[in-house]
Amino acid sequence: MGDPKYPRKTWRKPKRPLNYELKMAELKTLGTFGLRTKKELWKAHTKLSSVRHQARSLLALQQDIREEKEPILMKSLTKIGLVSSDATLDDVLNLEVEDLLTRRLQTLVHKKFGFQTPYQARQAVVHGHIMIGDRVINIPSYTVNTAEEGNIQFTPESKFPEILEKSKKAEAKSNSEVESASENSEESKPETSENTTTQPKPQSETPETKSEKSSTD
Repeated sequence: MGDPKYPRKTWRKPKRPLNYELKMAELKTLGTFGLRTKKELWKAHTKLSSVRHQARSLLALQQDIREEKEPILMKSLTKIGLVSSDATLDDVLNLEVEDLLTRRLQTLVHKKFGFQTPYQARQAVVHGHIMIGDRVINIPSYTVNTAEEGNIQFTPESKFPEILEKSKKAEAKSNSEVESASENSEESKPETSENTTTQPKPQSETPETKSEKSSTD
């Protein structure tokens, strides 16, 4: 039995962490979902691997035992919004890590309130500006249930709603100014008529033509 002060790791590193394609994919996922370190991504991978392992274990069981244990797993995954109510074990095996990251509180706050970046949404969660029902949740990786998703809101003393409203107004104003400037530039362009013909410019006299004129004279 281990020391409770030092719990076991809840994540595992990839087998080839120095793979270039893997590193680029990890960095893209970190920026998309606003993760602070790769450890958060590895935790999601480890959790998804555990879910897949349970699904594969159920597929290897006998039919009567599988019918008894499969609804337990499917009900837990449906509760957190990973699969639909009519999903099968094959759908569980097809889950990706992005499906798990979309159920994070940080991601849902970013989508619901229109933060400019996921890191701004993370700041709001960590600083205690987000509530689920009557509870303040300051953990960005908190997995939100489908029943809790509609109860996400700002705390009464939070200033983030005013900040977001001002930023939206400023963005709308800048967009309207850009559109009006582009319209004015299009209107100020001179109209070219199709009937106008360009007259050829008179050719300048060269020394040869001057000599020919003098000889004729």
